[in-house]
Amino acid sequence: MNMFISVAAVVLTAWSIVVHVWMPNPVMQFFVSAAAVIPLAAVMGRATEAIAARSGERLGGLLSATFGNAVELIIGVFSLKDGLIPLVKSSITGSIISNLLFVLGLSFFVGGLRHPIQKFNVRVARSHGSMLMLGIGVAFVVPTAFAYGRSNVSPVLSYGAAAVSLAVYLLGLYFSLFTHRDLFQAIQHEEEDVSTKRRPILADVALLAASTVVVSLESDWLVGSVRSIADHLGWSEVFIGVVVVAIIGNAAEHASAVWMAWKNRMDLSLEIAVGSTLQVAMFIAPVLFFIGAVMGVPFTFAFTWPEVVSMMAAVLLVVVLVMDGESNWLEGAMAFGAYVVLAAGFYSLPG
Repeated sequence: MNMFISVAAVVLTAWSIVVHVWMPNPVMQFFVSAAAVIPLAAVMGRATEAIAARSGERLGGLLSATFGNAVELIIGVFSLKDGLIPLVKSSITGSIISNLLFVLGLSFFVGGLRHPIQKFNVRVARSHGSMLMLGIGVAFVVPTAFAYGRSNVSPVLSYGAAAVSLAVYLLGLYFSLFTHRDLFQAIQHEEEDVSTKRRPILADVALLAASTVVVSLESDWLVGSVRSIADHLGWSEVFIGVVVVAIIGNAAEHASAVWMAWKNRMDLSLEIAVGSTLQVAMFIAPVLFFIGAVMGVPFTFAFTWPEVVSMMAAVLLVVVLVMDGESNWLEGAMAFGAYVVLAAGFYSLPG
């Protein structure tokens, strides 16, 4: 099976390159790239699982989220350079609500179909919940509230929110990986694959990095073709940035979280979905803010009210769902249903 997945990833990636270079057709590029992402997602998932088997769910999920979000950081920098600030903010919003509601909801639902009750480390869930309330509930909501009725938000407030978010995120990593590592041990459910422990961990990290690079390339072609198709369908830029780009651009990372849930590795699934959200809100966004300040681009933490309300609704629902350290398919359906409602709301916004 592993050989079949690897061959499929190579063949479909090569096919998508041929289509992109010699047969530029948005519709064909969309379907070919989407097909290539599927086996690549499986490769990323297996590499992440192999890393987690030897280094722990926390580090494995962190590496998966980091490689996935590195692409978003690069795209964000180039968007800032071009002055596309609304697109940067809508991408941040889309990453947050898609990871919290779409990915985590689908993970709970798919995993719950196979395992009636799935358990994960409640200490990790509570820590994530607290960080979410700070990184989104304070750092994003407060600047937006203080900017209400004004043309812009105070630079001091944005500097403070960005600095605090970044500092607390780094402190949280130090807390969970070093000083209190024992509190963040994953719950073991199944026998681990011994074959994954025979390879050097650097080989799996290299495999994860390489597959992420290829996925980022495929995602870029997917997004480009989606924008061309969306123009004909009349979709707004906000809807494309918050919903379409967020889902397609992170398809492989999303698939990894769902695959881990299917295998009852809920600690790893939670780390990929929620850990990626925290990294976007408390690392990627502050870094983009400081890069924007260096570039002279007025990127602040003041979002539109639909974006802020959507992010806070996602945070509050997820905090309630994970606080007991258990999940089931109904909770997944609730989170996914909430995402559908928010997506419909962004779809209704004028272009």
